Amino acid sequence: MKKLLNTLYVSTQGAYLHRDGECVVVEVEKQERLRTPIHMLGSIVCFGQVACSPPLLGFCAESGVSVSFLSEGGRYWASVNGPVSGNVLLRRAQYRASEDPAACVPIVRAIVAGKTANSRTVLQRALRDHGGKSDMSRVENAVAWLSNRLRALEIATTVDELRGIEGEVARTYFGCFNDLIVAQREDFAFHERSRRPPLDPVNALLSFLYTLLVHDVRGACESVGLDPQVGFLHRDRPGRPSLALDLMEELRAPVADRLALSLINLRQVSATGFRKDAAGGITMDDDTRKTLLVAYQKRKQETLEHPFIEETAPVGLVPFLQAQLLARHLRNDLDGYPPFLWK
Repeated sequence: MKKLLNTLYVSTQGAYLHRDGECVVVEVEKQERLRTPIHMLGSIVCFGQVACSPPLLGFCAESGVSVSFLSEGGRYWASVNGPVSGNVLLRRAQYRASEDPAACVPIVRAIVAGKTANSRTVLQRALRDHGGKSDMSRVENAVAWLSNRLRALEIATTVDELRGIEGEVARTYFGCFNDLIVAQREDFAFHERSRRPPLDPVNALLSFLYTLLVHDVRGACESVGLDPQVGFLHRDRPGRPSLALDLMEELRAPVADRLALSLINLRQVSATGFRKDAAGGITMDDDTRKTLLVAYQKRKQETLEHPFIEETAPVGLVPFLQAQLLARHLRNDLDGYPPFLWK
């Protein structure tokens, strides 16, 4: 089993990262704030005005530690990685499958089925936990409708049909998402999914968590030798990690959405931690961002039993396991790609 390494998140503006021997050192205003051995890290994520020395970037590349740069709000800018890993034959198999409908449709069907089933599970858990406290009729209707969509996936024959079902699933799920917020309802009212920029605090939380998640999934794809840019569900587009976005679909609801709801419902974040920027988007302040990053790291360290391999693993390793299963399918070691189904 692959070891779950830590991710170093640096969000303090003006921070400077450099190498000292086998360690990564973080300084703020020329004062050392953190020192950690490189072998303890799987990746480094820098938010906003955070700088890294060239020797550190080279050291990270040699050590297999990716360094990513994001805006303060969590929008992806760039990454620095070492040499491409993996067998070129695997990537060729991936490219061939992505262009072959007969190979592509079963993979997309599995991904959309995983997303649909996991979205339904989040709603079912909300019914179990809060069903007697408020009107949850919309959630009940959404659960029934998502079950119907799972059956429709079995008879869909084209990728475009499956994409249409995936879009319907997302709209239905987010159509009752506001009913899952049972605390601070006025401050965290959710109307619809909005991106670039997020227009309310809930969307700001979701967008930030999705950015963290896609970073992890992208790293998982690269670690097993897959090309994160070439996907099956998401169309290829320059600069877009389509495969990482594909595999993330199964994990959005159980990893990111559940965490956002917990932070709100347990009052670990508050409306005072969000502000509107000049473009009309909502961003988080430093304290809220740090709360979110700490909670996300703790979520990744929680364990579960993977339904396919039937082994206990940290949540943070699930992207790696799914990328590995997809690679095995593309190598013809598995008859099909088994999606991650959360229980």
